[in-house]
Amino acid sequence: MNLSNKTIVITGACSGIGAELARLARFQGATVIGIDRNLPQLTLDGFFQADLGDPASIQALVAQLPARIDALCNVAGVPGTSPTDLVGRVNYLGLRALSTALVPRMPPGSSLVNIASVLGAEWPLRLEQHKALAGVQGFAEGQQWLAANPVPQSTCYQYFKEALIVWSLQQAGVWFRDHSIRVNCVAPGPVFTPILDDFVSMLGEERLARDAARIKRPALADEVAAVITFLCSDASRWVNGANIPVDGGLAASYV
Repeated sequence: MNLSNKTIVITGACSGIGAELARLARFQGATVIGIDRNLPQLTLDGFFQADLGDPASIQALVAQLPARIDALCNVAGVPGTSPTDLVGRVNYLGLRALSTALVPRMPPGSSLVNIASVLGAEWPLRLEQHKALAGVQGFAEGQQWLAANPVPQSTCYQYFKEALIVWSLQQAGVWFRDHSIRVNCVAPGPVFTPILDDFVSMLGEERLARDAARIKRPALADEVAAVITFLCSDASRWVNGANIPVDGGLAASYV
């Protein structure tokens, strides 16, 4: 994979998958701009501190980002142990707002990669709900829709990952047709990251035991980052509208 002469923006760049992606992308020749709530502990070509759950912070961020962006990797997210409103704002509404704002800066052949989850696999069961939310324009309007259609705390993480997959699939067709920008998702299973313990708490012992018997181990963050890097490269120029599981076969084991 060669990312020379590409400028890549990575949210959640300071830890976990985002940090490994930043390291790998720079090794492959990219100029990497990191975004995070926390300050970086790794080398980046540029960094901006922002709260992706706050539309004002996103607006200020967009004003500072480069005029040309060859790939946007939406890695930042909060676990389902966080309040439902925060999960919706960071994992869905903020991601959507940032992506939409940056599309005009992405030249033909650019790539947008969203980090979904194997926990979003049941999106077809709620397709009409997710399509309705995807059709709502704007951050504030999305909050209003969610207030009128509340999401249970116990399943909020899964719900917004489902919603992200549906929105990504819809945008893949439109943005590739109109702008030659590819949109894909990567769906990790359990990953050794700082928020792994939150997922253990979120899923409960029964689900954890069931899944643990189906995989050899959680993924390492760099194993997920390698797939994202591929999707940012020209080697994946005809991959669009995909939701790629990177889970050691966890999803396949349920077939």
